[in-house]
Amino acid sequence: MQSFSRGWAFLQQAWQMAFKDKDLIKPSIFALIAGTIVSVIGVIPIVGAAIFFGDSQFGNILYFVFGAILVFAQFIVSYIFSGMTAYLIYGYLAEGDGRLDKAWAIVQRDFFDILTLAAASTAVNLLRSAAQRNRRGGALVRGAARAATGLFETLWTEAAYLILPAMVIDDLNLKGSLERVWKITRENFLLIGISTVGVRWVTGLIGFVFGVVGALLGFAIGYGVIAVSGGETVGLVIGIGLGALIFFMFITVASVIGSYTGTAYHTCLYIWARYVEIARAAGKSVKIAAPAPLAAVLGNTVGNAA
Repeated sequence: MQSFSRGWAFLQQAWQMAFKDKDLIKPSIFALIAGTIVSVIGVIPIVGAAIFFGDSQFGNILYFVFGAILVFAQFIVSYIFSGMTAYLIYGYLAEGDGRLDKAWAIVQRDFFDILTLAAASTAVNLLRSAAQRNRRGGALVRGAARAATGLFETLWTEAAYLILPAMVIDDLNLKGSLERVWKITRENFLLIGISTVGVRWVTGLIGFVFGVVGALLGFAIGYGVIAVSGGETVGLVIGIGLGALIFFMFITVASVIGSYTGTAYHTCLYIWARYVEIARAAGKSVKIAAPAPLAAVLGNTVGNAA
């Protein structure tokens, strides 16, 4: 419960930043729009392969190839805009202003590194999918393989959230970012784990509440339109469309909240660890306070540079 309350406190402070500097939230909105467009375009060849080749061996190969390309493209879109958010937050905390033009220039500079991160995440995703589809071996072996790959995917997802700030803030490649993130995690493993759970609980709860409210409200309004129209075709179409639109709007808001909050948390965590590391390298015996939003989730913890 303490972890949950800290997660809630972080969310409040993270969004206070966003309200003060509206640019901080824009990449999360752009990511949602771009991701939707990429998904729609990416589904077309998959559907085409299903229509023309069915469940044949060649068709299955095409499904795999097109599916992998779609996942890769989705990761690229997600990481580009998450990287922009990370740099905007860094600019806001370091300079008092997060500028979109600077953030865009940074992700362009680090585009190849972002591609390598997206490729690694795609490989992890495909590994997880392969373990889920595997029918070989006993039930115990399959269950263990799925659990192991699931855990690996979870750990990699957490690492990727920290790798992005390392890339855009310190201009590190994938290898350098992994080394930096491993060092940060090794020194703050328990702290990262507990605080991450709190932030995820809060964003997950918000997503659930928004989903339920959106579904109920969409159903009520849609059903009301259908009832008023007497069940005619036009009223039926408008009612279903309006209900679906309302539900999608609530899901969209929840997605933006979760995306921005998660990126903000990991960026603040990386910035704090970075300042502690810089102070240690300079031989300073001081305590480095976490950035204000992160201090809420960590209980005002300070990093000892001694």
